[in-house]
Formats: sequence, structure tokens, C-alpha cells
Amino acid sequence: MKSGQTLSEITSKSITQLEQVIQLEKPDMVLVHGDTMTTFAGGLAAFYNQVPIGHVEAGLRSYDKYSPFPEEVNRQLVGVLADLHFAPTKNAASHLLNEGKYSESVVVTGNTAIDAMKYTVDDNYKSNIMDKYHDKKFILMNSTPS
Repeated sequence: MKSGQTLSEITSKSITQLEQVIQLEKPDMVLVHGDTMTTFAGGLAAFYNQVPIGHVEAGLRSYDKYSPFPEEVNRQLVGVLADLHFAPTKNAASHLLNEGKYSESVVVTGNTAIDAMKYTVDDNYKSNIMDKYHDKKFILMNSTPS
């Protein structure tokens, strides 16, 4: 993202460039992740090219289109476009089912950020950097800019 770039510019440029990749690579499916403008753009580019879409982190909802903005609308629009919905939680899957998605298209997969952390952080993790904190409690946080 460039300084001063609008959401419309990000979306239109992303769709145009992703469409070129889709037409060149001819994928069997496009997987999009999360709720960003590029997530929506990837889904829309795939839809325009009649390529099935899988959405990772599907079903997260606030049901307030302005909070978080623009993420909530991106989530819902990708939910309409997606053929497969990979929900991080049972609650997210419930949202999708309540919205009329076929149960066969909704899979609870867990949270990708938490899963990545579990695979990379071992109970026996050793590092000199942590020696001075060995008796301290920690909070591990995953955050995205708002």
C-alpha cells in the first residue's frame, strides 16, 4: 500500500493484477485468507474468471458494516463469493450456516495464526534471549493494524 492510496485504488489494482495471474496460471481454485481489501479483490477476480473460491478465516462477523471498517464488508462479500468456507471456530461456522451456506461447504479448521504459533513454538524452546525472563509470565499476542 502506498501513502495516500485509497481503498478503491487498492481494490481495482489488485483485481486487475490478480486477474492476469489467474488467466495465466488457470488455477483449479483460488484460496483467499482473512478480511482485507486484497482478500476481497482475490475473491472477486476469481469469481469474474469463474474459478472456485476457498475462504480461510470464513464466518467471522460483527454484523456492523462499519466496524471493523472495511473488514466486515470484505468478510461478508467474500462469504457470498466463496464456494468453500474454512471457519476458524464453531461460532464462525454457525454464522455461515445461519446465512444459508450448505453444511458441506463449511469446514471448521481452527485459527491459522494460533496453529502457526503451535507449530513454531515448542514447550522446550531454548534461547539465550529468554534467560533473564525464565521466571516471568508472558502473553503472546497476534495483532493486525487497524
